Amino acid sequence: MKITTIKENGIEIAVISTNEILISDVQSALDLIATVAFETGCNRIIINKSAICEDFFHLNTGLAGEILQKFINYQVKLAMVGDFSVYESKSLKDFIYESNHGKDIFFLPTEEQAVEKLIVV
Repeated sequence: MKITTIKENGIEIAVISTNEILISDVQSALDLIATVAFETGCNRIIINKSAICEDFFHLNTGLAGEILQKFINYQVKLAMVGDFSVYESKSLKDFIYESNHGKDIFFLPTEEQAVEKLIVV
């Protein structure tokens, strides 16, 4: 895992690059939050969709809710970047739509769009 930072409008964002799955359960999400905070001091994270286990995107597992609640509880904004059109589930599409209209969790196609969302205070 490689963590780089972007500073935009005075706000630092951690960008995580990896070829492995980093978020597979609640504990791994908490570990990621702690690692990013310790190494960068950032409370905004961009991560590729491929670094998140596939069960996360099946809402009936409850995993997405549990994991994203930890990001909310620890006041960490998260932008997941990738192609989410591959998922057929209407409930997931609704969840993504609602998240993208919020202030903390985003599902976006590009890193540039993720930065734009995360720099809003």
